[in-house]
Amino acid sequence: MRFFLIDKITKWVVGSEAMGVKNVALSEDFFDDHFPRRPVMPGVLIIEGMAQLSGLLLEDSLKDKYGSDAKAVLTVLERTKFRDMARPGDTLTYHTQLVSLNKAGGKVTVTAARDDKPIVTSGMTFGFKYVDDPQLDIRRRELMKIWTADLDMQE
Repeated sequence: MRFFLIDKITKWVVGSEAMGVKNVALSEDFFDDHFPRRPVMPGVLIIEGMAQLSGLLLEDSLKDKYGSDAKAVLTVLERTKFRDMARPGDTLTYHTQLVSLNKAGGKVTVTAARDDKPIVTSGMTFGFKYVDDPQLDIRRRELMKIWTADLDMQE
């Protein structure tokens, strides 16, 4: 099963920052086990959503700066703090900011917030993996069209 933990991208500035939204729905499969009668979104899935948005930003920033196509792979979490839980009905806003970028990888700082209050913060380091898979590239472009449908792409 593939989890997409971004519902919409609300800000996209290649080489700088991005914001996205995740609506936490009671129908999510993970709530069956985490936890019965007291549903809480697993922290690792919040981290995954933050990493998905951050990785997309790093990939587009790499392409813009160096003309290279690669997939960002999360390698390190730094100073990660969980301040509160996410429950069904919550809307999480992810905000990622580029700290550094080179041909080998990049770093970001990222926050997941609910009602403008941070619930998870982290520094993330990614490495780039060069993959020649046209189908993967097509799927990514399709998802970006969906996620950014209402967004005027910023240069």
